[in-house]
Amino acid sequence: MHEHIVTVRTASGAVEGFTRDGVHRWRSIPYARPPVGDLRYRAPQPVQPWSGVRHCHGFGHCSPQQRMYTILAPGKYQPMSEDCLTLNVTTPAGQAGGPLPVKVFIHGGGYMLGSSATPIYDGASLARKGCVYVSVNYRLGALGCLELSSLSTDDITIDDNLFLRDLVAALRWVQDNIEAFGGDPDNVTIFGESAGAHAVATLLATPAAGGLFTQAISQSPTTGMTRDADVAAEFAGRFAAQLGVGERDAAAALRAARPAELVDALHRLILEGQRDMLGAFAIGPAYGTDFLPKEPVMAMADGDAHRVPLIVGTNADEGRLFTRFLKLLPTNEVAIERLLAQADPVERERILAAYPGYPDPSVCVQLGGDLIFGAAVWQIAHAHSRHAPTFVYRYDYATRALRWSGFGATHATELLAVFDVYRSRFGRWLAAGVDSRAARRVSDDIQRRWLAFARHGVPGDDWPLYDRHERAVLVLDHKRRIEFDPHGERRRAWQGFSLANR
Repeated sequence: MHEHIVTVRTASGAVEGFTRDGVHRWRSIPYARPPVGDLRYRAPQPVQPWSGVRHCHGFGHCSPQQRMYTILAPGKYQPMSEDCLTLNVTTPAGQAGGPLPVKVFIHGGGYMLGSSATPIYDGASLARKGCVYVSVNYRLGALGCLELSSLSTDDITIDDNLFLRDLVAALRWVQDNIEAFGGDPDNVTIFGESAGAHAVATLLATPAAGGLFTQAISQSPTTGMTRDADVAAEFAGRFAAQLGVGERDAAAALRAARPAELVDALHRLILEGQRDMLGAFAIGPAYGTDFLPKEPVMAMADGDAHRVPLIVGTNADEGRLFTRFLKLLPTNEVAIERLLAQADPVERERILAAYPGYPDPSVCVQLGGDLIFGAAVWQIAHAHSRHAPTFVYRYDYATRALRWSGFGATHATELLAVFDVYRSRFGRWLAAGVDSRAARRVSDDIQRRWLAFARHGVPGDDWPLYDRHERAVLVLDHKRRIEFDPHGERRRAWQGFSLANR
């Protein structure tokens, strides 16, 4: 395969990438100093400049996590290290007629797993269609997404919301450097899926992110992944106990622990949190801090969030993935009853009444999907649309292979369209025969809309704004259509419900 070398000068030094398949790629460019040693648990620091040319041909490290999640191909795993604050840039190889819109992708993985090197996040297809594509790593799990600032001592400071600070640092890097790659720093769209979508929604309410992006796309954001400072402190104390230390000695123990010990201790904490029904998930942002003053949906509702155009949506069968993998979601009667036992009895009755046939297993899966994903979309859309243009979708498309396997349009399947996976070797297997044309048509439609939104803040003339009167939702399927307040009874049932702080 013929490759060309391509070099760009950033504010920190020159970076060398390569050209292949019609795009230029630079991999693992550092956007902050490695957060190691005394910088562990501290806000990201600016990159130290380098002399000469830095080779950015291959992916470096992903954030420490359980090894099984770092697989890139059969038998091939990405190495892990705290030295993971890097990003990747992909641009079209042809001449552009001016600066291109920038799309910055934040990967998902429940705030405890994932990597920007995952093959599906390649982004070349989007870049070829006319944007500069950036994908970002951030500190995961106990090193970045577990709120431990309450364990600070006079000698050791632990900063709050580290992963959020990482993402803001990456967006600042984009502001300072993306012009050299052909991108327009005044037109940046952030987009993410699952925990990445939750991070996008949180960035909308993060004061330090103001002016760093102009549009946002939140694909299947989650509920229950934000907590106030008191709940965060409760988890921090429990985490110290998992490490076998008291709260006074915790900061020193955190500084000294090997990354693998922290990963294992977090795994035990999450299992304990599920067992003790602590409400909010152990990891994710904490509000009521300097960096994130308000709970994000409340900030949106009050008009205190960044008033940028937003696309937010969910998939038709979100919960089905979690009946097979990552069984952290309440998709069966026992788990649902345990969660709703903490709700007000009137609230519980209202929710269950919206799901006729409960506790039929398929109804439980639908309820669990709505609890974690549907409710988040309904609440975000309701709040943000009061102050800024908001577009809501539901992704219903599933190939026969996905339907026959029982997954349907489950969690993350819209990524196959957003990243044009159906044209890859793996995607052609997923969408064989008669599915092939439909899968490509749906992919072209969603990519066209995401790129139009990145250019102008409007994802097509035929997609009406969401408002609290009509609640227009674009349904993406074999035939796209607009529905008004679909599943209104289910939407109303979850109003005001929150897993956090229970």
